[in-house]
Amino acid sequence: MNFIFKNSSIYLLANILNAAVPFILLPIVTRYFTVEEYGQLAMFQLLITGLSAFVGLNAVSSASRKFYDSNVSKYEFSLFITSCIWILFFSSAVLCFCFVVFSFEISQLLNISINWIYLALLFSFSMFFIHLRLSQWQIRGKAKAYGFLQVGSSTLNLMISLLLVVSFTRGVEGRIEAQIGVAVITSIIALYLLKKDKLILLTPPNKNDVYAALNYGVPLIPHVFGVFLLSTIDRFYISESLGLESAGIYLLAVQLSTSFLIVFDAINKSFAPYLYSTLKEGNISKKINIVRYTYMYFILLIIIAGVCFVISPGILVFIAGDKFKDAGEVISWLLLGQIFGGMYLMVTNYIFYSKDTKVLSFITIVCGLTNVALLIYLIPILGILGAAYSFCISMLFRFILTWLLAIKKVDMPWAECASSKFF
Repeated sequence: MNFIFKNSSIYLLANILNAAVPFILLPIVTRYFTVEEYGQLAMFQLLITGLSAFVGLNAVSSASRKFYDSNVSKYEFSLFITSCIWILFFSSAVLCFCFVVFSFEISQLLNISINWIYLALLFSFSMFFIHLRLSQWQIRGKAKAYGFLQVGSSTLNLMISLLLVVSFTRGVEGRIEAQIGVAVITSIIALYLLKKDKLILLTPPNKNDVYAALNYGVPLIPHVFGVFLLSTIDRFYISESLGLESAGIYLLAVQLSTSFLIVFDAINKSFAPYLYSTLKEGNISKKINIVRYTYMYFILLIIIAGVCFVISPGILVFIAGDKFKDAGEVISWLLLGQIFGGMYLMVTNYIFYSKDTKVLSFITIVCGLTNVALLIYLIPILGILGAAYSFCISMLFRFILTWLLAIKKVDMPWAECASSKFF
């Protein structure tokens, strides 16, 4: 377990420094952007989140899981990753064609420029290579290399954003241009490092590998889309029902709530490889320790949630200013939803290990649709507070259903460790 804590601290530091970019920029952009422009930025990010389900068809996740298969040579693994990259090119070409046909309709729906639609596709295309490189370091426990690339990219993002937004007064366009430019530069570096480590080959795609990657990744499309319905669609409903100003206020609260996600993601990046190795090994004593620490982790998160309801509204106003004070009424509920998300991460890895991604996708879609139904009902009554309630309830629902599925799919001593004998 010391390995987990050591790597978690590295991932956490990298995540903090990476997330420091939007947090450092927050007091700046809230003063250089109008609330409506902040709402436009929310719509651009919504599009990027939606594209993540289709650009590459989740082949990065498939490549990570392939690493734990037995009797796979280094050449075969590199051939598999190469086939995943071919999937990226094909899926991106199809999406580009769809944008050519429907770009005007998408632009009208999201209230953003048509150019931004193609920039979103370029950003998602570039992020595939970055995520592929980072995930391959993660499964090998190379946290320092992971952190170095992530922090370097974040630092460059901060510098260019400040230059374009403040010095050149490019406004929200400057922020988007900085994100795109840094993503492209970092993706080139990531591609070079993948080639240097001989993880990609200059070969045509392998038919069997393409099928295997799609068989794992395509069933995850509903899962990713469900995550989109859970965590992003609320901004669209707020924009349509209450206007861009309310969407901008809500986005600010969302961005602050992701401070928890930074910590949860860091822990999960270190925990997942250890969990996969333990499940493959079948060591019962390690399984007991994992479950015990998971229970203690859940208790700690519930305590933190109570503290957040007391202090988070005041912290938000201090950071963003009185212009965004209405976000204070939703921040606590969003943080609670993120805590349920952190608990979810501790149980969802069992499903990925079992490769039964179809059922996980079904759960996520059901929870996402639940969120949409609650949004439609609560936003007209409670405004942005209704969106926060919807998010929180749906995240709790997803955690519980996923935990029940994990219990069914992978044999772990959940009941035994809940008793006084082990816990």
